[in-house]
Amino acid sequence: MICSIRGFGCVEGLAPIVFAAVTAAVLGGCQTTQPTEMTASRGAAGADGERSAPRSAERYRADPNDPDAAVDYARTLGVHGRRAQALAVLEQASIAHPKHRGVLAAYGRALADVGHYRRALDVLDRAHADGAPDWRILSVQGAALDQIGRHDDAQRYYATALRLAPDEPSVLSNLGLSYALAKDLVRAEATLRRAASQSRNDARVRESLALVMGLQRPGVPAGGVSGLAPTETRVARLRQVLAQQNGWREPPEWEKPQLRAEGS
Repeated sequence: MICSIRGFGCVEGLAPIVFAAVTAAVLGGCQTTQPTEMTASRGAAGADGERSAPRSAERYRADPNDPDAAVDYARTLGVHGRRAQALAVLEQASIAHPKHRGVLAAYGRALADVGHYRRALDVLDRAHADGAPDWRILSVQGAALDQIGRHDDAQRYYATALRLAPDEPSVLSNLGLSYALAKDLVRAEATLRRAASQSRNDARVRESLALVMGLQRPGVPAGGVSGLAPTETRVARLRQVLAQQNGWREPPEWEKPQLRAEGS
């Protein structure tokens, strides 16, 4: 049983984390990586991100046991698209520093980034400070729960995050998509409108709102999904948008919940 929200209740049934040894080949790849000309958000990082890449690699090679260096290097690897190597670095750091909250938070996010949502939930649970849950981590955990079909549990995490960070648009947007995945499209639209009002310049929130509006109204564009799309198509698109909104890839097939036809 996982109780990541101490004082707010528990979430049961999550698979325990299994730490695998980091292979020599992967670590060798991490240590010899020369970052390519890519940025954190398709151009947002710019030259500063490119200049910081060699520094973070050198710092990590100088002291692989430094947890902050590991987190910084893994972040740089992720920025440059080397997600598997970032995960390997953070896995090793989590073994060396099993109680370091910064390492655990980064490792949990990296697991979610490659679609290992159940493992991410367990790691992120241990990243909260005692008696002081982090709303950002709670939101990530909610999104991970949504990806594996546990929408009621996800919404409880979002509700707790919003108590800590009222009207935070990123949490509201996740919550709106959660309602949509749970087939409550009216509440989904209302929540996403609230998120949009709090973050007028966030294109992702506007995309999510347009998608949900399209699911309710056949004539409204909805990111390629019409209001009459079959259940499987709607759910797949909503999960895809949720993953993109949190900077993740789509989950592997074995992590996805089983879809059932309408009325079953």
